[in-house]
Amino acid sequence: MPAISDKDHMVLTGANRGIGLELVKAAREAGARVSALCRRPDAAGDLMALADSDPAIRLYAADVSDRDQLQTVSDRIERPVTLLVCNAGQYRGRGDFEEGDYSPGAWETMLMTNVAGVFFTIKAFIPQMRMARSRDQAVRVAVISSQMASSARAPGGSYIYRASKAAATNLARNLAQDLAPEEIAVAAYHPGWVSTDMGGARAPVTPAASAAGLLQRFGMLEPETTGAFEDYQGVPLLF
Repeated sequence: MPAISDKDHMVLTGANRGIGLELVKAAREAGARVSALCRRPDAAGDLMALADSDPAIRLYAADVSDRDQLQTVSDRIERPVTLLVCNAGQYRGRGDFEEGDYSPGAWETMLMTNVAGVFFTIKAFIPQMRMARSRDQAVRVAVISSQMASSARAPGGSYIYRASKAAATNLARNLAQDLAPEEIAVAAYHPGWVSTDMGGARAPVTPAASAAGLLQRFGMLEPETTGAFEDYQGVPLLF
């Protein structure tokens, strides 16, 4: 069974907390090297502590909505990338049609982060992924989406977040087709309802459990399964 191992190099956005931070830990436990991106590494105490104690973790400052900043980071990372995880995201506009923050600023921020940020990230690191493929390494792109992207699960509310995750999932599906000839596999994943700042204290899934499940799913992603949309336990989701 394919798996993440010490032969892998993972680039991860949104690495400073929650699921992202736990993915850093899980990837290192599997032996993979990690390039961890977040907007302010200097303010990410837990992530900095991990990196300080482990030379296989490198930190980079990058806002995924800033294409030039991502390219600057990419230019500094010269080794092949076998796993790219687009995890950075924002959740504004909670509430129903009348109550949520659906201002133009909220729409712009979330669409730029949750959708354009995914595209910018993949564009920035495609050279390193192609380098890995030239060495006959398996290459995978994981887009952290949500079951809230599914049109089959549309109870109303949270309009910007739902729209942004639907667009990110659509982006993953289309990239899966475009990158299939290069055998770069792309899939979208629902991490579960996770007890993070975003998910809230009532969420039943711990960040560690979500990250462990996700990493296992990433390791099983292959060209034959590119375009998948599933949860952290491998349950397929309708789009």
